[in-house]
Amino acid sequence: MAMGDVRIVSRRMVRPEPTGTTSSPLEPVSTIHLTPWDLRMITVEHIQKGVLLPKPITSVGQGIHAAAAVVEHLASSFTRALARFYPFAGRLVVTPGRNDCDGGSPKSLVVSLLCSGEGAEFVHAVAPGVTVADVTSVPCVPRVVWSFFPLNEVLGPDAIAESRPVLAAQVTELADGVFVAMSLNHTVADGAAFWHLFNTWSEISRRSFEREGGFEVSSPLPVHRRWFLDGCPIPIPLPFGSVKDIGGQRVDPYPPVQECFLRFSAESVKKLKAKANAEMSGTTTTTISSLQALLAHMWRAVCRARMLARARRRCTPSSSDAVAASTASRRLTRAKRWRVSQRSPPSARSSTEGWAGWLGS
Repeated sequence: MAMGDVRIVSRRMVRPEPTGTTSSPLEPVSTIHLTPWDLRMITVEHIQKGVLLPKPITSVGQGIHAAAAVVEHLASSFTRALARFYPFAGRLVVTPGRNDCDGGSPKSLVVSLLCSGEGAEFVHAVAPGVTVADVTSVPCVPRVVWSFFPLNEVLGPDAIAESRPVLAAQVTELADGVFVAMSLNHTVADGAAFWHLFNTWSEISRRSFEREGGFEVSSPLPVHRRWFLDGCPIPIPLPFGSVKDIGGQRVDPYPPVQECFLRFSAESVKKLKAKANAEMSGTTTTTISSLQALLAHMWRAVCRARMLARARRRCTPSSSDAVAASTASRRLTRAKRWRVSQRSPPSARSSTEGWAGWLGS
C-alpha cells in the first residue's frame, strides 16, 4: 500500500444505546422543524473535526487484536453518546409546503429533521503508510487527511436526496497513531453542539475504560428544542420545487487550495490574553478570552499582510451552551485598516490586541 492510501475496513450504522448512566430514555419518533438559523446552513459542507492520538501500547503479537478492541470500544462509547443526542441518529426529510395541495407541481418544500433512530455511520479504516509525522510535521495539511473524514464534500441537499446520515464517525489506524474524526451536518447543529457531542463521546470512552462499574457523565444533557421568532411560520417553507433546486457551493469548480495549521503554545496564548486584558484595563468591564485574544492577533496580522480594510462577522452566543442546534446569529463589525493593523495616530486611541479582541467580545 502506497503512502497516503486509506482502506476502509468496515462500515456500519450504529443506533443510540440508552443506559442509566449516559442518557434519559429515548424520545419516540418525532419531527424537529428547523429554524432560519438551521436552514441557512443547508448548502454548506458538514462540520468536520478530528483528533490525532498516539497508538495504544500493546504487547508483542497482540497488535491486531488490541487495535480491534480499541475500535470496538470507541464504537460502543459512540453509541452511548448518541443516546444523548438521539436526533442526530435521524434523517433530513422533505415534505411539500402547506400551499401545495392543489394537485399541481410543488411550489415550495419543507426540510425537517426526522428523529427516526435510523442511526449514525461508524467507519473503521486503516492507513499503514501514513505516520503521525506525515500529518503534523508539515505546514500544509496533506490531502490524505481528507480521507479521514467519512462525509467529506457531502452537502445538505446530498444528505436529503440520498437519505444519508446526518452524523458519522471514522477511526483511522495510522502506522504509529490513531485519527478519530467526526462529521456532522451543519443544518442540524453548529460548532458548539458538535464539540458538546465530541466531548461527551470522549468522556464516556475514557471513563468506561477506566471503570468497570457505572458512572455519571458530567457533560450536561443537550437541549434539542428549537426556538422561533414571533410571527415566523412553523414549519418554514423553502421556495424550491425539488431538493435538486436547492443546490449548494461545490468545491470542485474552485481552484485547489492548501490548508495549513498555525500552532501557538499555551504560554504564547497566555501572554496574548494577559496583554489584551491589560491594554483594555479601565476602559471596559468585559474580560477578553484566550480565543478572542488569539483571533485578534491573527486578524491584525492578516490586515497587515493584505494592507486592506477587512470586515468581520460578530457572533451572538446562544442562551445555553447545551443547545444542540444552529443558534448563532451574525452582525457586521467594521474597522479601519490602520486601527487594526497599525498603531493609530497620537490623537486617537492606539490599535492593540486588546481593542481588536474587545470587538469580538
